[in-house]
Amino acid sequence: MADARAVDRTRSLLRPGTPSTLRDDGVLDVRRPDPGPAPSRAAQRLMRFGPLATIYERAWRPLFRLWMGLGGPTVETERTLAVRDLGLVDPDTRVVLDVACGPGGFTRYLADALVDAGRDDALVIGLDASEPMLARAAADTDRPDHVAYVLGDARDLPFEDGSVDAVCCYAALYLVPEPLRVLAELVRVLRPGGRIALMTTVRRGPDPVGSVMAAAVRPSGLEVFDPDTFTDALDRAGFAFVEQRIHGAAQFVTGRKV
Repeated sequence: MADARAVDRTRSLLRPGTPSTLRDDGVLDVRRPDPGPAPSRAAQRLMRFGPLATIYERAWRPLFRLWMGLGGPTVETERTLAVRDLGLVDPDTRVVLDVACGPGGFTRYLADALVDAGRDDALVIGLDASEPMLARAAADTDRPDHVAYVLGDARDLPFEDGSVDAVCCYAALYLVPEPLRVLAELVRVLRPGGRIALMTTVRRGPDPVGSVMAAAVRPSGLEVFDPDTFTDALDRAGFAFVEQRIHGAAQFVTGRKV
């Protein structure tokens, strides 16, 4: 559970007028009175199923490795790469936002990396729309002064423009409604010079095979993106050093905001 310092620092980054209620489990609830329609696809509804939070990192999350093929990185390797892709070695990187954080495995790892690098004022904020996931994340947090969890909508992030030093969204853009709107919000809250790191699906193979495969999984709630969807979007947003790594049907995309 986050302590008062982490919660107060997180609140200081919110846009004026954003409602924020600290729940009994230590999660900061910033949802608007009208949260919009409930998830309509099976995969999106599953993420709000309470028991899934218990098995997410042992079962659901590792299943994504199947998309990467035999040569794809393990979850542990992904975390190591995230430290590099997010620029956590940069002493100016102190506030990190982990969007669609689930039960907080990445969030806690990023906090450990920053504190181990001597960033005593580090703050890593995990945001998710799933109450069961965040309740589990808050219960498992062992750096309460450096980690805070926020219950909110990634399509309308509650933070001020340019308020975070680095932002990531791993294994979620293929699930969320309006993924490009979510990407625009990640870009908005990132400060100039800050880094973004994404991991999501990518369509592979020539048409019509690639298109047929993407259409086949869409009813389940999983979106499969064209290879240039996110690299082009970051280029249009003026990002520098945009890079893409593809493993099987998964892609990692990084860049620095100018």
